[in-house]
Parts: sequence; C-alpha cells; structure tokens
Amino acid sequence: MKNSDRKEVWLAVVNVFAASRKAGSVWKKAAVMLNEAGVPYRAMFTGNGDNAIAISRKASARGYRKFIAVGGDGTVHDVLNGIMEYVDGTDSVSVSEFTLGVLPVGSGNDWVKSTGVPRDIRGAVEAVAEGITGHQDVVKVSVLDPSDVSASPVSVSYMANIGGIGLDARVCEIVNRKKEQGKRGKKLYVGALLYCIRHRVPVVAKVLCDGVEVFDGKYLSMAFGVGKYSGGGMRQTPLAELGDGLLDVTIIPDIPLWVIAREVPRLFTGTFHKVGVLTQTKCREVLVLPAGEADAEPAEVDGEVIGRAPVKMEVLPERLNVLMKDPRQ
Repeated sequence: MKNSDRKEVWLAVVNVFAASRKAGSVWKKAAVMLNEAGVPYRAMFTGNGDNAIAISRKASARGYRKFIAVGGDGTVHDVLNGIMEYVDGTDSVSVSEFTLGVLPVGSGNDWVKSTGVPRDIRGAVEAVAEGITGHQDVVKVSVLDPSDVSASPVSVSYMANIGGIGLDARVCEIVNRKKEQGKRGKKLYVGALLYCIRHRVPVVAKVLCDGVEVFDGKYLSMAFGVGKYSGGGMRQTPLAELGDGLLDVTIIPDIPLWVIAREVPRLFTGTFHKVGVLTQTKCREVLVLPAGEADAEPAEVDGEVIGRAPVKMEVLPERLNVLMKDPRQ
C-alpha cells in the first residue's frame, strides 16, 4: 500500500491489555461492524513487542493519518503521544493532518465524553463511519529540572484530556495499581479520592499562567484540562472546551476536611467551578514551581503519572482532528 493510500485508511491500535484483556474480544465485534459499514481500516495489536506509542509512531511514519484507539483513556493518550513523537521528529508534518477517534473499552472512558461519541461500541463504530470531525487542542507537558527550569526538559508528554498535580496524581497512582491487580469500575476512583483526601498533605507551590502569578501558597491539588471529564466522570475543569485554544486551571488550596467533604459532590454534578475557595483561570501556558524538594508533588497526564513538579504545560498552536458525534442526532 502506498503512503498516499494509507492516509484514507483508519489504523486501529488495539490495546489487548485494556479492560482486563477484554479489548481483543470487543475488537472482533467492532471489526465485523466496520466491515459491514464499509470503513477501510487496518488493525495493529499491542503485546507483540510494540506498545501503542510505538505502533502509532511507526504507522505515522508510514503515512497513516487516521487513528482509532481501541481501549481506554490510557490508549488514547498513548496513540496521541506516538503521533506527536513522529510530528516532533520532522519539520514537514503538522498534528493538524491527523485524526483521532476511539472505540471505548476502558474503565473510565473520560475523553470520549467530551466528543459526544457514544460509549457503546456500535455507536462508536457509527461515528467512525459517519466521519464527522471537530478540533481539539493538544497540550505539551514538560517535566522540568528543579535545579534549572530553563534547561531542556527532563521528559515530555502530550495531553489529550486532563492532567493534575498533587492529590489528583496520587489518586491516579492508587487507581493504576488497582488496575494492575485486575480491578475496574468507578468505585476505584471514588475510593482512591476519599483515601487521598483523608491522608492529604498540603504542599507549597507557585503557579504562573501566561507569565502572570495566579497562586502562591499551600495547595492540595491542581487540575489542568482541555476536556471536562476525568476519574470516571468527575469534572475538575467543568467549563473546559476541547478546541478553544485554552487550558482550564483549577487549584484547590489547603482547606479544612469538612469543606472538602461538603464540596466533593460538585465534582460529579458539573458545578465544581462554583466553589468559592478555588483558584480558577484559563490560559495558554502554565508553569508550576514547587517551593522545595519536599513540595515536588507527582504529576499525571491523562491518568498516567509522568514525574514530579516543576512542570510546564503549553497549548500547541496546531490542533488535532477528532471524531465527534453530530449533536443533532
């Protein structure tokens, strides 16, 4: 197949480890539906020496421009990062040439909620067949050297949905460990959240948004999102829009436990932004600077822990095409 032909073929990256290894059987059903709908595709599977990042990077180099992540939010994250690793390595390709969709198989499936694509496989396949696309921002997340934040990043990752520092990332650490043990479900996130709240340890950091200081003091957690949903349906950044060119920032300061308990339900009702004690803003670039080594909290991106603060997040100028569901349907 010529590179030019691959641009019109969907590359399904099937994460065979997603949903306690159920993704493979789900994919078999989805493949039948794609064939019935006349959708041109090719499938590649993790577990044969390559992960979803490597598969997506190599496929991008071979000319594929349309990707379907078959898995959960982690698979979406990995496919995006594979695409971006390829884009970063060449001067002639932009992320705006790529389209990303998902057949949701994971436990959280949060990213897809912002696109309107149904969580059931048949509905998601129909979205692929319809081919309706929108645009979404991609965020470059750099873990910085604490001794020199102006030096080259220690590591770089790319965000499709939501990231966090502090309590948010500690919740992800616990949930990921539970998933490795084969556990699934929304209760994982809620249980991990309640545990981390009870054992909270406030730390000190300074936050700059587009070069302007917006916070300096003790905090419990920070969330940064282009999407609304994380943690199985929680909305830490409920006013975020996928393609508005801005990163929504929510900072929870050091507040009493009873206040936290009172406001936690708002995470699930879309009204968290109405909590008065929060620091909230929108910007294109965020810099989080911990006060010292003991304040260097873990950071997560799309549910994957990537390191510890200091961290810089930047909205890229070019946007990614994403499969959407027609809101009129």
